Amino acid sequence: MNRVVLWAVLAFAVGAVLIAGGAYLHRDVPMWVLGVPLAITCVGVLLRQRAPLGSLGLGVLAIVVDGFVGPSLGTVLIFTDNLYAAALYGPAPLARILLGVTSVLAVAAGAVAGFVASDWRVLAVAGVQAGLVLVTPVTTAVVLREHRDRAAVERARAEQVARLAELDRQAAVTAERTRMARELHDMIANHFSAIAIQSTAALSRKDLDRETVRKVMESVRENSVKGMAEMRAMIGLLRQEGDEAEGSAGAMRPRLADVETLVERVRRAGPAADVRVEGTVRELPASVDLAGYRILQEALTNALKHGESPVSVLVSYEEERVLVRVVNALRERRTGLPGAGAGLIGMRERASLVGGLFEAGKSGDEWRVLADLPTAEETTEARASKGATWVFGVGDGGRGRRTSGEARREPGDVERASAVEERA
Repeated sequence: MNRVVLWAVLAFAVGAVLIAGGAYLHRDVPMWVLGVPLAITCVGVLLRQRAPLGSLGLGVLAIVVDGFVGPSLGTVLIFTDNLYAAALYGPAPLARILLGVTSVLAVAAGAVAGFVASDWRVLAVAGVQAGLVLVTPVTTAVVLREHRDRAAVERARAEQVARLAELDRQAAVTAERTRMARELHDMIANHFSAIAIQSTAALSRKDLDRETVRKVMESVRENSVKGMAEMRAMIGLLRQEGDEAEGSAGAMRPRLADVETLVERVRRAGPAADVRVEGTVRELPASVDLAGYRILQEALTNALKHGESPVSVLVSYEEERVLVRVVNALRERRTGLPGAGAGLIGMRERASLVGGLFEAGKSGDEWRVLADLPTAEETTEARASKGATWVFGVGDGGRGRRTSGEARREPGDVERASAVEERA
């Protein structure tokens, strides 16, 4: 506001100096009268931002009065600022209207001057002067207004891009947190479940001999050490960057071919377990290999926590897929071991991420887990379009088979895992 007042005062002072220097058309009026239209235009300068239409109205009034008593150069020059302010700060349609009106007035002024003087040179000079006074300030304001509006649009676009980038970052962080939580759950739950079961058995049995207790404690120690080692390896991997992290991830990645190791760990924890591998063991895609291993690991952990002997494991390598099946007897009473409720959810997520199928549920007095993981380039959507689903029929040996079309349910079919998520 202070700058506007200073600019108005300075404009009036310059205009007064020009009038005092004789820069006006001399008529039979006192010199001080020329200061009236000059003062009016300067008042318009005060209103140039707050009321641009009022500034324009005062400028037009002043230029009309000045035309009768002068005109004076100072008033005309300040009137150009009134035009400029109205076109820059006023409504957008006003700028276009002013551009058209001032262009017409400039041509008309030149034509009238040339007609009155009967000289084409006067027409040219008057037309150029009218153009400089009327058209130039409006054109300048229109150009600046377009640049200002364009800058505002670009600024809004940049803010939108920044918001989208932040949303993408949050989504990526959430996805990574979910992945890390799933990995840590699958990695640690197996070891700690074995520790909990063995320590509970050792505390509840008073008739164990020294050798049996020693074997139990050795197994507890082994699971503790392996669990800590895997956790340290995961933390070390998260701290690494670039190619070094990629290489470490490949080196420590668990593989489905390590099924014997997982089953042996279950045997040491107590339950009888057997494993059968069908087909030719081959190198699987990294994502499928990891998903199969983690699904098998979680299924064995659930069998250890909630099931009974025997535990049967089947890994079948087929041409375009690998099948993982875990079957165990159901425990009559709950063990009381805590569960996060994320085991079945995590197994289903892992199968879905690689385009596979997953089923878990009761079949008679057994609990069965089946995962069908594609090793070829076949997406979940492609399988869904074929209507692929699991059916546990009589005579399939618990292996499970895929059918097309709507799923058929027969007596003895499995109950969907969605009804028993609390088992995890």
